[in-house]
Amino acid sequence: MGAFGTRLMASLTGLVAYGAGSAARAQAEPAPRPPNIVFILADDLGYGDLGCYGQHEILTPNIDRLSAEGMRFTQFYAGAPVCAPSRSVLMTGQHTGHTRIRGNAKVDLRPEDVTVAQVLQGAGYATGLDGKWGLGSEGTIGAPTRKGFDHFFGYVDQTMAHNYYPTYLVRDDQRVPLRNVVPHPGQYGQGVATVRLDYTADLIAADSLQFIREHARQPFFLYLAPTLPHANDERKPDGMEIPDYGAYAHKSWPTPEKGYAAMVTLLDREVGDVLTELKTLGLEDSTVVIFTSDNGPHHEGGHDPDFFHSRGPLRGIKREVYEGGIREPMIVRWPGHVAAGSVSTHVGYFGDFMTTAAELAGRPAPEHLDSISFLPTLLGHPAAQREHEYLYWEFYEGESAQAVRMGDWKAIRIPMVTGPIRLYDLASDLGERHDLAAAHPDLVRETGALMDYAHVPSPLWQVGAPANPN
Repeated sequence: MGAFGTRLMASLTGLVAYGAGSAARAQAEPAPRPPNIVFILADDLGYGDLGCYGQHEILTPNIDRLSAEGMRFTQFYAGAPVCAPSRSVLMTGQHTGHTRIRGNAKVDLRPEDVTVAQVLQGAGYATGLDGKWGLGSEGTIGAPTRKGFDHFFGYVDQTMAHNYYPTYLVRDDQRVPLRNVVPHPGQYGQGVATVRLDYTADLIAADSLQFIREHARQPFFLYLAPTLPHANDERKPDGMEIPDYGAYAHKSWPTPEKGYAAMVTLLDREVGDVLTELKTLGLEDSTVVIFTSDNGPHHEGGHDPDFFHSRGPLRGIKREVYEGGIREPMIVRWPGHVAAGSVSTHVGYFGDFMTTAAELAGRPAPEHLDSISFLPTLLGHPAAQREHEYLYWEFYEGESAQAVRMGDWKAIRIPMVTGPIRLYDLASDLGERHDLAAAHPDLVRETGALMDYAHVPSPLWQVGAPANPN
């Protein structure tokens, strides 16, 4: 643990401040309880889908309140433009040039792949995952209960997670039968139910609240990863699978758009329920709540991401390394520590959660990561905030791609390794409309060299190889 983390742990009982107390006195006092951590990860939610990020049609009052009571980031990035690799970056603190899982093919984390949950478990945290895992199959070393989670309830496989009415979910290492009937399920349980009784989003949300209640007396890490608003890809053209359309039932919108809006508002209600539970248990001030999404908005299940301007002012959607595919909403609330109503332009990404969480817990993060703690930003100490020299992404499905952000410059190479580099100035061209590569050959060479350096070849991930859909 670095000097900043040491100072943090010495002052967690009050408002964090630098230089608090002498080392001798700190050693004599009992160690304060580290904060609980609740990380809420939406699935395919766009940068522009929330009211606090400019949305006007979809109702998100609870997430908007979370923003008003905490810090809203405007330049925070997912780990990848699709599900599994983005979650691998989040859990391992390594970007997609290094992390084990770089696409949606069925690949398991290995024993040597250390997760955030394992680090926090080692610090005495109770650890729970409710929702979608996607980083290891049932019965393998990559299953969530073998990668640091004391408790798991949800979907082990990201393809099974298409179906909101499956015949089972998994609790810890056992399948829990549900009352739904799926006549012809796919290999991973995906499909279209003909009898729909148990809606998994509701079951997962209820289990997450129970986890909080059961572990209120000890530090806990809850990773809440609902599948909302992901589509059921098998139920085309109406794959926005939800029991009812709620406030949007009488809108004149196409049916999939009613479903999409209802899914986002249901997600918002689930966030509100978590906040209410924390308040009821007296845990508001001792809990860091983080909300974000795994990648940009989708064009699946009949939903059109342009209908609600889900990408906001950005170019690109899910499966693209343009900003719309990877720049995400990111909100952090920690009353008494994170300034309410604050907005940060700090440039960070999913890989930074590893070091940040470790510092909150007073533990060292694993070595050789692509991870920088953003805790100084949260606590209002920008002068102490380290910055990335660059951020890096790579993508393998369909037309492969690489991307680097270096300062305000964004470089994209399609296809990977051999393609031409496109260069954009995000400070003046947030929509990535004007390729400036011809005018800046020096930057093209520099960003190309960074791509070559960041990409460590893996036999599992070959350019042009097919991947399973998410």
